[in-house]
Amino acid sequence: MATLTIRNVDDELKARLRIEAAQHGHSMEEEVREILRRALSKPPARGGLGSRLRQRFATLADPGLELPARVEPPRSPELPE
Repeated sequence: MATLTIRNVDDELKARLRIEAAQHGHSMEEEVREILRRALSKPPARGGLGSRLRQRFATLADPGLELPARVEPPRSPELPE
């Protein structure tokens, strides 16, 4: 097993970790190991940003929303010379 040392931890964060460990009946070391296991055992996100955004907000879509049909083809912008 490897050893990991973490320096410069806020006193408040350490106190909260101590409380969480006590509530779960663990040492602080075991609590940190559990937190790391949970955080790193999640499967990686699939798809690109657009796919993830669509999936996240899919439930917010308004099924009654009708988009108007495009009657004009897209045109390039007119830029000043």
